[in-house]
Amino acid sequence: MPPKVKVTKDMVIDAAFEVARETGVENINARTVAKKLNCSTQPVMYHFATIEELKKSAYAKTDVYHTEYLMNVNSDDIMLGIGLNYIRFAVEEPHLFRFLFQSGFAVENSLLEMVNSEELIPIISTMQETMDLSIEQTKEVFITLALFVHGYASIIVNNSLEYDEKLIATHLRRVYAGAILAIQEEME
Repeated sequence: MPPKVKVTKDMVIDAAFEVARETGVENINARTVAKKLNCSTQPVMYHFATIEELKKSAYAKTDVYHTEYLMNVNSDDIMLGIGLNYIRFAVEEPHLFRFLFQSGFAVENSLLEMVNSEELIPIISTMQETMDLSIEQTKEVFITLALFVHGYASIIVNNSLEYDEKLIATHLRRVYAGAILAIQEEME
């Protein structure tokens, strides 16, 4: 008799991520994850006492995936590239976007925590160099852009607006320029 394949915790998380990606976080349960793994529900429940714990682990994996997606910028304008990637993620991965931003799993993350996170230091520093503003002013510009981009992505992911990358890029450039101008006017 061949040895049984051991289902690891990471395999369970990967399967839950795929369920969320294909059909939404609301469909993560022991049966759907076990079906993805082609096993019984026992290995799923062995690694996770509750489905809520499994969803939190799948959320963490989704968050890492999202960050990598955003940072894959093929442009000299890093802010435009990240902004467009954020919106494109909503178009290409609508279930994951909803999981990250509309499922309630991110309640512990505030906008202030996000803008002060270590992960954003390189982006904020690059922005600061190109804008010749203080770090706090740069963060204000970033917040304006983040809110705009998130709003655009949310409207698109909820099927209220069609994706038009050229138009979005134009709007994003205007918001970026306007946010910088507003900060500069406040300095006068």
